[in-house]
Amino acid sequence: YTEDEGFVYLNSIMDLYSRKIIAWTLSKTLEVEEVLKCLETAKRRRKTVNPVVIQSDRGVHYTSQKYKELTKGMIRSYSRKGNPWDNACIESYHAVIKREWLNRFRIKNYYQAYQLVFEYLEGFYNTVRIHSHCEYLSPDSYEKKYILEQTN
Repeated sequence: YTEDEGFVYLNSIMDLYSRKIIAWTLSKTLEVEEVLKCLETAKRRRKTVNPVVIQSDRGVHYTSQKYKELTKGMIRSYSRKGNPWDNACIESYHAVIKREWLNRFRIKNYYQAYQLVFEYLEGFYNTVRIHSHCEYLSPDSYEKKYILEQTN
């Protein structure tokens, strides 16, 4: 929440293997376009021939025709009504960024919110913050370890 502009909305896509946030957008509205922009960024960054499963909730963004077109060829998995467990990893990430970082600040506007999310995500979460799931490595380090293991 920003003091001057009200709510801002963080869209994030996480690679469940490494817990790395591979794409994110911050928007002033709940427009479908922001979710689609985030998804397009993730697809560009993670070129893969392997099947991809994309998990989301049942919000209007994720059931729109545009979303379905953009996720064609992917396995779309939706959370069951009233069951947040399917989204536990990304929900946990959103709680962590608030608890560990954003709640420390009085955020004035969208620009400051964007800067804070960028600093946390690109400068700490993906690069430094350790995860028990990743053998107590950061998401970036865990992915590098995997690549090294595959080449040896």
